[in-house]
Amino acid sequence: MAKNKGFLSINKPKDWTSFDVVNKVKHLLKFKKVGHLGTLDPMATGVLIVTIGKATKLFDFLQQKKKTYLAKFEFGYSTNTLDSTGSVTNRVDTIPTKEEIENILPKFVGEINQIPPKFSAKSVDGKRAYDLARQNVDFELQPKLVNIYDIKLLGCENNVATMEIMCGSGTYIRAIGRDIANDLKSCATMTELIRTKIGKVSIDNCVAINELNEDNIQNFIVPIDEFLDCPILNLSIQNGQKLLNGQIIPVKFDDGVYKYNLIDETVALVKVQAFRAKMMIYLGD
Repeated sequence: MAKNKGFLSINKPKDWTSFDVVNKVKHLLKFKKVGHLGTLDPMATGVLIVTIGKATKLFDFLQQKKKTYLAKFEFGYSTNTLDSTGSVTNRVDTIPTKEEIENILPKFVGEINQIPPKFSAKSVDGKRAYDLARQNVDFELQPKLVNIYDIKLLGCENNVATMEIMCGSGTYIRAIGRDIANDLKSCATMTELIRTKIGKVSIDNCVAINELNEDNIQNFIVPIDEFLDCPILNLSIQNGQKLLNGQIIPVKFDDGVYKYNLIDETVALVKVQAFRAKMMIYLGD
């Protein structure tokens, strides 16, 4: 029996858009309701979680998961896109040392205000920022509060710094390289980006898109129940029905997010607060 809801963890190849991956999965499954969690630029590779069927309803919930990236920044020049796909806009002779980079990294950990790149999908008066940037329209983007949980400098060689960055949703890795370089009186361009993890999904658990075909794709789809790492909310049949009907019910569970299962299938995501349970998202058929 075909699985019409669940998750596919894909290792996105370079030069593919996230939309390209989604279209490929739609074609292989012959199923239209397919999405993804967290866009990766075409130059980037790594973890792209594809959602199928009712799993697409979990976008907002799963977007909050921490993401880990491996990024390379080359110091000494910058581009209009902040990465190696753009046109060079500036060159400098000032190249920071490994020690200088390491010393400044703590400044960029925590809740920080980040100005998104002009070549991004941000909306400016109803238009995409990247469209305005391509037209050389002069505009400014407002800073946005983002969460950077950790930055490690893994190596520094030939003007290229390799960093591991753990961050929250909405963070632009390109902009981190720009801001670090600016503070060091230099400039930098992101030359490589690999997303190595989203939540508990590691790149080691992902399948390459070119390995999928109509005969094997079902084998890689993870059911919603297996994918979600929330605890199960055990309820009587009567209370479970009340919950699915939209009622708030009393429970003896701690605050948090839970799965409500019927016959080993997750049919709802539930929020418990002050010993009261309320359905967040209905996932049943």
